[in-house]
Amino acid sequence: MNAPKSPRPRRIGALCALALIAVAGCGTTGVPQTIARGGAVYQANCAACHGTNGQGQPGWRRQNSDGTYPAPPHDASGHTWHHGDGLLFRIVKEGGKVYETPGFKSSMPPFGDRLSDEEIRAVIAYIKTLWPPKLQASQGEAAKTDPFP
Repeated sequence: MNAPKSPRPRRIGALCALALIAVAGCGTTGVPQTIARGGAVYQANCAACHGTNGQGQPGWRRQNSDGTYPAPPHDASGHTWHHGDGLLFRIVKEGGKVYETPGFKSSMPPFGDRLSDEEIRAVIAYIKTLWPPKLQASQGEAAKTDPFP
């Protein structure tokens, strides 16, 4: 008599597929490898200012004496999730100057000479994992009107 086959492998496969669909549906741009790569690039290039966990610098809402602001958080406590993918991409590639307005001066340098477009997209995919699903969904809506270039 043959033992019944366990439904467990199918269940695990289905859960993995649902997880990938959920990640893709929440505005992230990639599969786990892209997110892992983005995490590594983030730690090497962004964490010194924006924090290893995306927490930003203390007092990030208070202007420095030179008119700039400390690096903001990229976790749910910040405002990164308010912006579409296109603006986030341009800020990383060209520097914070693309977001400057009267009364707001950025000290973020451009990374377009250090990071490829693929690496920038991977970093943004990683940052999106720092947000709860509701914020991922909100940012996904903003990305519809301002997608990656």
